[in-house]
Amino acid sequence: PFQKGSDEKYHSSLIEKILSGDKIAVSKAMSLIENDDPEAHSILDSIYDKTGKALRIGITGPPGVGKSTLLCELTLCIRKENEPVGIIAVDPSSYITGGALLGDRIRMQKIATDDGTFIRSMATRGNLGGLARTTFEIADLLDASGKKYILIETVGVGQSEVDIVNTCDITAVVLSPESGDSI
Repeated sequence: PFQKGSDEKYHSSLIEKILSGDKIAVSKAMSLIENDDPEAHSILDSIYDKTGKALRIGITGPPGVGKSTLLCELTLCIRKENEPVGIIAVDPSSYITGGALLGDRIRMQKIATDDGTFIRSMATRGNLGGLARTTFEIADLLDASGKKYILIETVGVGQSEVDIVNTCDITAVVLSPESGDSI
């Protein structure tokens, strides 16, 4: 996908910046991955051996039970230890733009400006299972960029959206007290 010369230098520079944790480079690579750009595959291949170090924690449950609040408080606890955190907040897709609704950003104002926290909102883009199609790859990118903890919040889910279990090391299911199901 790359031409010899400047494209190759650009690719090497982008990979180097990603691995050093440069937020702009990570953001750019995330957009390439989400949009299934041919360059994304090369980026993922280049960072693959730098992944597998971060702890991936999934937070799931029905809409409105406090997933974002739990994620925010968990992030504050991790940041007290001065550990870098990457957050992937999966939102429903906007009917107008097709992008993420960004409601989670409003709920996470305590951590939104923290330099050690990287937040990416992703739209499901019609994908079922509670996650966006590229959530796993975006988590790999955050892992390679040096995030020690990656927190993934699903879009509000029911009983059949269980992709989070296959994506994370730990999964927390958040329920409201009146849910009535002891299982």
